[in-house]
This record gives sequence, structure tokens and C-alpha cells, in this order.
Amino acid sequence: MAGTKRKPADKGAARKSLYNKVAHDLGQRIVRGDYKPGALLPNEAECGQFYKVSRTAVREAVKMLSAKGLIQSRPKIGSRVEPRNAWNLLDRDVLSWYCTTVDFQRFANDVQQIRMMIEPEAAALAALHRTAGQFVEIEAAYQAMAEAVGDEAAWNAADVRFHLAVLNASGNEFIPPFGRVIESLLANLFSVTVAHLRNRMKVLPLHLAILEAIRTKKPDRARDAVRKLLQTTQKTIDEGGKLNSAGKPRARKAGAKTKR
Repeated sequence: MAGTKRKPADKGAARKSLYNKVAHDLGQRIVRGDYKPGALLPNEAECGQFYKVSRTAVREAVKMLSAKGLIQSRPKIGSRVEPRNAWNLLDRDVLSWYCTTVDFQRFANDVQQIRMMIEPEAAALAALHRTAGQFVEIEAAYQAMAEAVGDEAAWNAADVRFHLAVLNASGNEFIPPFGRVIESLLANLFSVTVAHLRNRMKVLPLHLAILEAIRTKKPDRARDAVRKLLQTTQKTIDEGGKLNSAGKPRARKAGAKTKR
């Protein structure tokens, strides 16, 4: 009986795995530019033959990509790639594909602009509204960073946790969901900037300054502390962009390595 009950779930999981595989490959190709905006994707029969899946799996993959704003599918016309400004870059999958294909310097600067608009004010709000439990989460993330100075991967994970914990403590209900959406974006950026820091101990005090400002409920100090940290990150990004005379920063390679 137990085996009989598992079959439908197993079959559903297998079907989902198939259309996810198709959607992810097509999505990466679209974001990478293999299929330009306005181009038609191969039809269901062609995709099914290429990926060795059923038309149903292709249809589900098309629905998935349509929901992410990458394509528009119409009967008797097919699936056409949408303009880049229609793509939902805050979707986790689209962000992941974007991070692996875009020029690192452009990506990093775009991320920094978003962070500068949101994080200083979120930290100021956290200093005013954080709860005791939320502060414990911020402090725990900081401690994890302090304990991971010699471990790049652990430091990166703790760094992301720290910034998301600050966003979560802002008291604004719209900020935490945004933080969760850009989690992969921050992880990609941090994995690169951390790789270029000669001594992680140099930026640890900058995070401590944010922590202390939130602990003592000083919004102006919290705002300034985040801005100082972001300025340091920007300097690292700018220096990384100058390391390669060909115009491609070494940071790109570091990011690719971390991605694997």
C-alpha cells in the first residue's frame, strides 16, 4: 500500500523535474542572448525532440518562462522572447541566470545602486523598530562572520544572513520580501567582493558598527555605518575592475568559480 501511495508523487516529481530542466536551459539561453528579444523559440515538437521530453513537459516549461516575463506564448504563433525590460529580474531563477551571464562590473554596480537606495534606510528603521528577537538574529549573523574569517564560503553565507537580518528588522512589511528575493543577488556579489578582500578583519568592524548602532537604537549612526560599508564594497569592486587590462575584472572569474 505504501508503495502504491508513493507512485503518484514520484510521477509528479519526475514530471516537474523534466519541465524544470527544459525551462532552466531555455531560460539561460534567453538571458545569455542565444535567443534575442523578438525571436521565436523552437516549437513544442522541436523542443520535445531536442530535450527528449513530452509536449506536456515543454508546455509546462513555456508556462514557467511566461510567468517570469521572458516569453509570450500565443496560439498559432508560438513563443516569442520578450524585451529585457519585461523580464522579472527579481525572480530567483532569472536572477541566477542573469548573474552567470552578465558583465560583472555592470552587475556589481547595479547591485550597489539598489543597496545604497535601500539598506541605509532599512538599517535606520531597524535601529528604531527592531525587536529583541530580531536583534538576536543580527548579532548571531555577525558572530558567525567573526568565526568564519578563515573560511570564505562560511563568511559569505554569514554576510548574507547579516544583511537580510537587518532588512527583516526594519519594521516595514515590504522590505523583508524584497530582501529574500535579492538573496541570490547579494550572495553572488559577496562571493566576489570577499574573494578580493586581503583581510576580512578589515570589514568586520564596519559590520560591528552597524550592529552597535542598531543595538543602541541610533538610526543616524546605523544609516552612516551602512553607507560606509557600501562605499568600501564599491571601492573593492572598482579596484577589481582595474586588475585586468583587457577590461574583464578578475572578479568575474572568482564569481564563476564560487558558483560551481
